[in-house]
Amino acid sequence: MNNKELDLNKQLSKVGVLLNNENRSATMVVQNEETVILEKNEKSKENYTYMSIGKALSTYPWLKDYSFKAVPRDYDDITLECSKYERPVGFFIHIPKGVKVSLPCQAAMFILSDLLKQIIHNIVILEEDSELELITGCTSDALEQDRTHIAVEEYYIGKNAKLKSTMIHSWGSNMKVFPRSAAIVSENGRYENNYISIQPAKVIKSNPQTYLNGENASAKYLTVVLGIPGSTIDTGGNVFLNAEGTSAELLHRGVCTGGIMHQGGLLIGHAPCKAHVDCAGMILDNSHHGFITSIPGLESHHADARMSHEASIGKIAPENVEYLMSRGMDEMEAISLLIRGFLGSDIEGLGENLDQQISEIAEIAGHGED
Repeated sequence: MNNKELDLNKQLSKVGVLLNNENRSATMVVQNEETVILEKNEKSKENYTYMSIGKALSTYPWLKDYSFKAVPRDYDDITLECSKYERPVGFFIHIPKGVKVSLPCQAAMFILSDLLKQIIHNIVILEEDSELELITGCTSDALEQDRTHIAVEEYYIGKNAKLKSTMIHSWGSNMKVFPRSAAIVSENGRYENNYISIQPAKVIKSNPQTYLNGENASAKYLTVVLGIPGSTIDTGGNVFLNAEGTSAELLHRGVCTGGIMHQGGLLIGHAPCKAHVDCAGMILDNSHHGFITSIPGLESHHADARMSHEASIGKIAPENVEYLMSRGMDEMEAISLLIRGFLGSDIEGLGENLDQQISEIAEIAGHGED
């Protein structure tokens, strides 16, 4: 393995993408506008489709019935630009009926410094009774000029199907990132979405849409974001509970060492349902230049829609730091541990990879505290 390959491996491992790893079922790496790596684990015997979106659109005419249906072409200027792009870049995953992929599938979006704008379109389709865990890592090399990453992501989750999607971002101070994603979930389907931002971009604006259209469909979002000086981060999410027995949970956790952070989440109940949104923030910026706004929302169109929300913003209590220091920790270790507890509090079943990313955010934020 040469130095270039080692650098790529190291860069991608920071965002959860592990090349040549036996614990992944398949891997795709998009570098700028080209698919540079596409491999399947020989030990993974499940029969499913994983290929570049450009090849998929030319191979499967029926895929046009899904393309820009969850996310309309005319949703905004970002989606219009993506839909008009002549050379689609991104991935397509199709899990047939009854197939449960035993190991996570992974993809990476990697930007080199000679690209001004990366435009991505991803489509994931899970048929009835299928299951998939997807890990997507997005990162860039050292950037001197402003760069932009825009993405349209469409997820279709069939009856009794389950998709767990974890997206990890580690960008840079000159990146602007505009994802547009939507999931359509059928009867008894389950959609879990984890979004982790380790090194924030200059600008991140995200508001994923989830449509729980089948009875007893469910969704769970976990968003963990670090805000630093110079960054503007706007994360939200709308969940439409459109059928009886649907349920949703939105959890936002933000740590601000500077910059501007907007946390949100709107639940829209159109049927008997249960849902909760929780936005929590921690301020570590004593310069008064950084701030957090937390605005969870509820909208009910049915008498039996049971929805709740809560929001909180605070800081680390000095007495807690002092207590941990009295037990032998230095100050930075104590602060990092308390941040880790805040980010992971009341969140069950994080998993090793997700837990590692949250610990890294705690470490960065702890050492950046004034």
